[in-house]
Amino acid sequence: MVTRSDTTTRSAEPFARIAAVLLLTAAAAGWFTGAAQAERPLEYNRDIRPVLADTCFKCHGPDSASREADLRLDLRQAAIDSGAIVPGDPDSSMMVERILEQDPDSRMPPAQSHKTLSDAQKQLLVRWIREGAEYQPHWSLVPPQQPGLPEVKNTAWIRTPIDRFILARLESEGLTPAPEADRRTLARRVALDLTGLPPSPELVEAFVADASPDACEKLVDQLLQSPAWGEHRGRYWLDYARYADTHGIHFDNFREMWSYRQWVIEAMNRNMPFDQFTVENLAGDLLPGATLDQRIGSGFNRCNMTTNEGGIIDEEYAVLYARDRTETTSQVWLGLTVGCAVCHEHKFDPISQREFYELSAFFNNTTQPVRDGNVKDTPPVLIVPRSEDRERYDSLKPLLAEAKQKVEARRQSARPDFDAWLSAASPDVFAKEISSDGLHLHAPLDQGAGPAATVIVDGQPRQVPVDASAEWQPGHTAAQAVKVSSRGVAEIAEAGDFEADMPFSAAAWVHLPANDGNGAIAARMDDSNGYTGWDFWVEGRRVGTHIIHKWSDDALKVVSRDQVPANEWTHVAFTYDGSKKAAGVKIYIDGQEKPANVQADALKGTIRTEVPLKIGQRHRGSVLSGAAIQDLRVIRRVLPPNEVAALARSTRFAAVVARPADQRTDAEKNELYQWWLASLDGPYKHAADELARLEREHRDIEARGTIAHVMEEKQEPAKAYVLFRGAYDQRRDEVTPGVPEVLPDFPQDYPRNRLGLARWLLLPDHPLTARVTVNRFWQEIFGTGIVETSGDFGVAGRMPSHPELLDWLAVEFRETGWDIKRLFKLIVTSAAYRQSAAVTPEKLEKDPGNRLLSRGPRFRMDAEMVRDCALAAGGLLVRKLGGPSVKPYQPPGVWEAIAMNVSNTRSYEQGTGEDLYRRSLYTFWKRQAPPASMDLLNAPAREFCVVRRERTNTPLQALVTLNDPQFVEAARHLAQSAIRESGKGFEDRIRWVGLRLLARDFRPEELEILRRSRDELAAFYKAHPGEARLLIAYGESKADAGTEPAELAAWTMLCNQLMNLDEVLNK
Repeated sequence: MVTRSDTTTRSAEPFARIAAVLLLTAAAAGWFTGAAQAERPLEYNRDIRPVLADTCFKCHGPDSASREADLRLDLRQAAIDSGAIVPGDPDSSMMVERILEQDPDSRMPPAQSHKTLSDAQKQLLVRWIREGAEYQPHWSLVPPQQPGLPEVKNTAWIRTPIDRFILARLESEGLTPAPEADRRTLARRVALDLTGLPPSPELVEAFVADASPDACEKLVDQLLQSPAWGEHRGRYWLDYARYADTHGIHFDNFREMWSYRQWVIEAMNRNMPFDQFTVENLAGDLLPGATLDQRIGSGFNRCNMTTNEGGIIDEEYAVLYARDRTETTSQVWLGLTVGCAVCHEHKFDPISQREFYELSAFFNNTTQPVRDGNVKDTPPVLIVPRSEDRERYDSLKPLLAEAKQKVEARRQSARPDFDAWLSAASPDVFAKEISSDGLHLHAPLDQGAGPAATVIVDGQPRQVPVDASAEWQPGHTAAQAVKVSSRGVAEIAEAGDFEADMPFSAAAWVHLPANDGNGAIAARMDDSNGYTGWDFWVEGRRVGTHIIHKWSDDALKVVSRDQVPANEWTHVAFTYDGSKKAAGVKIYIDGQEKPANVQADALKGTIRTEVPLKIGQRHRGSVLSGAAIQDLRVIRRVLPPNEVAALARSTRFAAVVARPADQRTDAEKNELYQWWLASLDGPYKHAADELARLEREHRDIEARGTIAHVMEEKQEPAKAYVLFRGAYDQRRDEVTPGVPEVLPDFPQDYPRNRLGLARWLLLPDHPLTARVTVNRFWQEIFGTGIVETSGDFGVAGRMPSHPELLDWLAVEFRETGWDIKRLFKLIVTSAAYRQSAAVTPEKLEKDPGNRLLSRGPRFRMDAEMVRDCALAAGGLLVRKLGGPSVKPYQPPGVWEAIAMNVSNTRSYEQGTGEDLYRRSLYTFWKRQAPPASMDLLNAPAREFCVVRRERTNTPLQALVTLNDPQFVEAARHLAQSAIRESGKGFEDRIRWVGLRLLARDFRPEELEILRRSRDELAAFYKAHPGEARLLIAYGESKADAGTEPAELAAWTMLCNQLMNLDEVLNK
């Protein structure tokens, strides 16, 4: 649009003519005489704002960067000041002139916007201006007030307050509610909605037989107490939290995250109030004296995608992570698309770019590293013991503290005893510590310059040539040590020839330069042939090993997280147990086992190679230039930790004891004192043994448990900035944590951190949190929220179908303690919910999408429910609660097609036994390739927060439910249970099936169709016994050997057909 100064030369005559044309057109269209328009006054939020938001606000709205002609139509005064709107006078309003303009070059909206106004919309705008062009604050930004209950005519229909709002709208539209659904339909519907599972036949029959007036309430109470309630509600929340079992980017490696899923399920089953649930999700770690469970809850903000890709810029990804958390929090609790303000002012909602980065500053202060390390436990993490170990785990804390105190007390008091021992000690005492058992190679590398070095291989001395490039420097265990230059030091043909299933260890003293280079301390590896072999490896001053058949898809790689100090002599070692698993590798630095990163874990083939063992490099490359090496040992067994520690200290201690007392440094004496305490001092050893026993018990409990990824704040708050166009390196103004001005003020006494933000979301006058939450709950039950755009309560979102009901529910939810179970009970016991879902021509015409709730809900179940219901009907479902993720059936090659070779989720290793039949929310969720069958049924990849799933219908979905092994196997189990347990007659068996799939008997006309189908199938499989045997062999479980294969196959196919009925797949 243009400003008034652009049109001051236009004459009034054509303007009036346009207005006249409008009036004539309006009259012809019945615009001003229509009964509906005459009966309902215009409302800006309901009638006008949606039109302006769709066609005008992109160029004439909040975003100054995209604003044309400096004109704003989202603000009343700005629109009036520009002359675009003259309240009460459409003839003088430029908006009217431009929307009615005949010249396409001048008409608004312009052709290039690809937006048009219908004649009805044009008339609506004219009428609105004539009536005064009143604006209203956007409805969702006004705090909800609980409205009075509407008056209705058919009061006999009312069961809960919800019904008054639904019925008032129906009566205003000339509609009547549908009859109540029959008891069986209701039992199935409410069981599916509250637990995600079909009701048992026993539950249905009890409900049908219960003639008491509160039968429905009793059924609902029973279902709300089921553990399946928490699993079902939790599954929705996992979409919102973007929960998955992998990091999501680059390698998409495994992330051990399931403790957060467990926490969500348990919170739902305990009916944790939603305000508490909010605080613990957003800031459980910041609560005073936070418990383990509260800190686990903070894992909500650790569910985002992360990466360890080498080429990333850390600051860029730190910005991306904070942005994801900001957008997720806003979607879940505010229902706003704040991400639209990352690069510029929001084009529709009153949210500035600065406000986005103020909100993002709440999430900018975590200690989580940008790079996830491709490991399952990127810090900060907590150990989470099993529930049965919790009490003992907690009791160990004071016992460990007491034991440590005793150890420390002896450490402080034993110095006189040590001094007496040292004055008489001999260096020989340390040699006894080092075992020669299994010693395969010993290369002292201490002889100094010369053409050859003496090494011992399997007890036999050998002279091996020393490369001319080798240099010598002062040593650690002896006077001289070899220094690697441009080539390796030496090669030994007969050393290091191990197979992949053979245990071995390697250890050495190293003096590494500060250049963070890569290279091998020792290696027997053919780097020209897929790197077959093994090495003792250094990269970036981190030590580890490769054990390889072919790099990288048939190999192990384990590297320490800690760096070896630069320019200091340090003892390093690794041990390998022959298991072909990364878990069988341990890394030691200075005698202490160190945490390690697993970068490859898929060894299967041989590691034998004909190349010799080389010291200081691999076969052809990877020279450890600038490093000095001494006392290299290779052992044909796994060295236990105490022997590794002995290697790290023995030679050094012997040298200390051999020197005169006045030449021993304090540091040397202190180190020797620690050894003496642990090895020779009885009182200390007794106290230390008790401490070790408690620590071992503590570790065992931790090993049986899992971990939790949690949030943790930095000690010094990180700075935050407005980023120009959202670019990480385009900083503008510095900002502090804050909230959008259009929302309630942030209380002065609240901390400016995530805890303060969580509490701000729960303020009594907050307009969004309760509304957005109850709307999602409504969506979970009815398929569509009262606000259809459940993730967008802003200007571009849809208006509520029942605004007063939404506000009533929001206030009711908040004022009754944020009680989730109470709210769901209120919804599912309403008359609106209990309606039949049958459609009449009248309802199809007046309420095609059931937005008015003129009938009960009916829509296809979500992916997890489809699978779970099939397993439950077949009696296969394992109802075990919680635990790690499982890997049920999946088509071959799905992961392999997209995964990098080095990813530890490259190959899908299908589970066995009960893992195949767990509830679907426990299925392992790989972000780059979510479970294939559920993906086809619209389950999200969980790369980002999803508050509303798409619901599509495609032929591929039918192929899943007809042919996928888990569905065919479930059909076979349903069939064989019907044959075995229901009786021999067709009607008995088919009734058994019907009660488990539909909670009802089949009608006579349906029985006739089913009987014919069964007969045809039986005839086919009798004639094709091979086909029958193939069909009933589907799946891991075994077919009932007591049933004739052709009969079982016929009933399997019949059950398979029934499991694909719309009525079965819909709720």
